[in-house]
Amino acid sequence: MKWLILSLGIVFEVLGTISMKYAEGFTKLIPSILVFVFYGISLAALVFVLQKMEVSIAYGIWASSGTALIAIIGIIFFKETVSITKIISISLIIIGILGLEIFD
Repeated sequence: MKWLILSLGIVFEVLGTISMKYAEGFTKLIPSILVFVFYGISLAALVFVLQKMEVSIAYGIWASSGTALIAIIGIIFFKETVSITKIISISLIIIGILGLEIFD
């Protein structure tokens, strides 16, 4: 159950970050509201997960997964630049996440 809640927290963190992009500096009302709603849900999920997981593992996975997913979404949906350095860096983040999960 803790992995499901952590996964939901990661999804809502990613949705919050995407909403930030669409909020355009808090000039767009609905995306601006969604930033707070999605981040609130994400942080609440993380708080619940911390009852069952070590903070270093839970937060590490939450933060790095969100970072890797946003980088990939930025490339695919927002047409951000792709470079070998970016691909290698995202790969290293994913390897780090797997390392945290495998050796937990």
